[in-house]
Amino acid sequence: MTDETEAKSYSELSQCATKISVPLANEKLFKKLAKLVSKAAAKKTCTRRGVKEVVKSIRKGAKGVCIIAGDVTPVDLICHVPILCEDREIPYIYIPSKEQLGKSLGSLRPTSSVLVLREPVKKAGAKQSDDKNEKYTDLFDDVAERVKAAMPTSF
Repeated sequence: MTDETEAKSYSELSQCATKISVPLANEKLFKKLAKLVSKAAAKKTCTRRGVKEVVKSIRKGAKGVCIIAGDVTPVDLICHVPILCEDREIPYIYIPSKEQLGKSLGSLRPTSSVLVLREPVKKAGAKQSDDKNEKYTDLFDDVAERVKAAMPTSF
């Protein structure tokens, strides 16, 4: 299944997205989002994966960027996530493929939604290098601004 997804171009993938997939990331933003998700996944505590975990984190007050796959069927599985994001002023964006979202996380399984956090969750005794953390936060801030600009309603 992932081999077929890799062979498809961005325009072919975007045609598979559902009608509610607004705003849909363009190809350049899609690549930046994939880079952000892979860097966040490497930190282990900067991502929340799957609808259930994303919704729970949003309700608990986590802030970040929500990335939702546009090819999830039935749509009822994800249609409440953008509403929660708008209520909590969390920028969100759709990407065309759940397989690509899962691949960006370093997983073989497709993923319907991901919440990327700006700051990693603090754990006792864990130390972060400032240089890597600074590069990650710069990338996060850049992507967050682009996602906010792409949204139909700004906060």
